[in-house]
Amino acid sequence: MEAGSGSERARATLAYLRQRIATGEWPINGRIPKEPELMELLGVGKTTVREAVRSLASVGMLETLPGRGTFVRSRTPVSSVLTSYLADFEIGEVLGYRRALEVEAAQQAALHRSESQLAALRAAYQRDLSAEPDYPRTIERGVTPGPFHHLVFEATGNRLLPSLYSGVMAELRRAIDSGEIGYGADHELRHHDHAAILAAIEARDPIGAAHAMALHADRDLIPRPASEA
Repeated sequence: MEAGSGSERARATLAYLRQRIATGEWPINGRIPKEPELMELLGVGKTTVREAVRSLASVGMLETLPGRGTFVRSRTPVSSVLTSYLADFEIGEVLGYRRALEVEAAQQAALHRSESQLAALRAAYQRDLSAEPDYPRTIERGVTPGPFHHLVFEATGNRLLPSLYSGVMAELRRAIDSGEIGYGADHELRHHDHAAILAAIEARDPIGAAHAMALHADRDLIPRPASEA
């Protein structure tokens, strides 16, 4: 294969992956098609697929977990500077920052969401209802809060908030993997919280949305005692 053709295929493969992520066709924390599937679908070789995946992993949009697959982590590039910066803080401080972002996002989403964004939130909520009881611990669905949370941020109309949130979740994902934090809410309580958040956003009630999200954030991801970590 000549260099020009290879470069063109590499760009096309990268563009294909980015589009599927950006449009939500491949949801946050969802696993993308396996390497052989992408090779067959795009008509490219293993090296081209791997280069595209590595490129998107380097900017935090994808994460490859050995033996498990490659997962979508953000619809937009994640600032490595922000993630590295957050690593210098106590995990409780990072959780507090996440809480502040989520409360603001819920409030802004209630004020600015569109009908299509509301429909996407409803669909994400319904998908989660049929998930396994231990979601989001099941690796096939990811290990951090999934599409519903990210869709709330996208419904704010503020392009900066989703990027900040993705950076925060990259650091919290590391903390989950290391056992520093865990889930304080079970399957049923998590859906109860999401229903309250969704209802407030649907009603365009920013105060109700902020309160519902604050309650959820306080019992969603919580620090684990040192003896358990």
